[in-house]
Amino acid sequence: MKFFIYTFREFDEKACFDELSEKYGFEYDHSPEYPSLENVHYAKGYDAVSFTPCECNAELVEAFHKQGVKYICARSIGFEHIDSEKAKELGMRVSCVKYGPETVADYAIMLMLMGCRKITHIIERSKLQDYTLKGKLGKNLSNCTVGILGTGQIGGTVVKHLQSFGCRILANSLFEEESLKGMCEYVSMEKLLAESDVISMHMPASKHNYHLLNKETFSIMKDGVILINTARGSLIDTDALIDSIESGKIGFAALDVLEVEDGLYYANRVGDCIENRNMAILRSFPNVLLTPHTAFYTDEAVYSMAENTVLPVLDMEAGRENPLVIV
Repeated sequence: MKFFIYTFREFDEKACFDELSEKYGFEYDHSPEYPSLENVHYAKGYDAVSFTPCECNAELVEAFHKQGVKYICARSIGFEHIDSEKAKELGMRVSCVKYGPETVADYAIMLMLMGCRKITHIIERSKLQDYTLKGKLGKNLSNCTVGILGTGQIGGTVVKHLQSFGCRILANSLFEEESLKGMCEYVSMEKLLAESDVISMHMPASKHNYHLLNKETFSIMKDGVILINTARGSLIDTDALIDSIESGKIGFAALDVLEVEDGLYYANRVGDCIENRNMAILRSFPNVLLTPHTAFYTDEAVYSMAENTVLPVLDMEAGRENPLVIV
C-alpha cells in the first residue's frame, strides 16, 4: 500500500508517519504543497492521497482517478471540501480522521475565558507598558449563560468541561444527547441566541448550515455577546459579523477559522499582501482574536490524525468496515 501525503509537515508529521509506516507496513512519499492540477502527477502510482483542508473539487478528484488513485483521505474531521459524490461516481473511496475531542473543546473554553477577561486588550496594552486598569474590566465565566451550538463529540465535551465553572449552559443541536441533558438545557436556536452571554460553535459545515449566523441571527443576540468559532468558517456570514462588531452587538469574537483559508493558514505569509479584505478588517478590531486553525493542534491529535489517515485505507483493502469511511 502506497500513500502520497500532500500538505506534509516535516517538523511534526514526519516522525508520526515514519513510525506508522514501520508499524503497519505501508510506503509513503510527501510534498508540502497543496494538491492541484499542476502537481496531481505526484500521486501517479500511489493508492491513496491525503491532505489537510483545501478544495478538492470534481476536476481534481477526476485527475487523481486518472493517476490511479483509489482513496482520498481527508487529514481532518471535516470532509466537506472534497467532492465525495464525484469520488463515489468514479468508484473511489473517501475517508476522514478523528482525534480526541478534548483538544478543541479545551481550546474553545480557553477562548471563552480570554473573551470574558479581555485578555487580548490586556496583553496589547502591557506591551506598551500601559498597566492601568481602565478598559480592562472583565466578567466571570461562572456568571455567564453559555450557548453551545452543536453537541457532538467536541460540543458535548465542552458542556462536560464547563460543569466545574458552574455556568448556565444552553444547547442546540441536530441531535440531542441524553447523557448531556442533566448538564445543559436543550432549547430553540432563537432562545439560545437571545439569552447567551457566550456562544460557541461546534458543528460540521454543510449546505444546510451555511451562514447559520447572519444579519438576522446576529440581531437576536444580546448586545456585547462573546462569540467563539472553532468549527468551520462558513458557519458565519463574515460581512454580517463585521457589521455586528462595529455596532457593538458582538463584544468579543475569537475565530480559529475563517470563510477563506486556502493558501493562508499553515503557510508562512510574512511580507505578503494577503488578498483577504475581511481578514484585514477583522484583524483591525481590538476585540477580535484570530488564531490560524490551531484548536486541534496537540501532539496527541497530530499522531491520531496520521494514524487515522492510514487505518481506514488498510481496513478497506482488507474488506473491513471503518466508521471513518465516508463513501
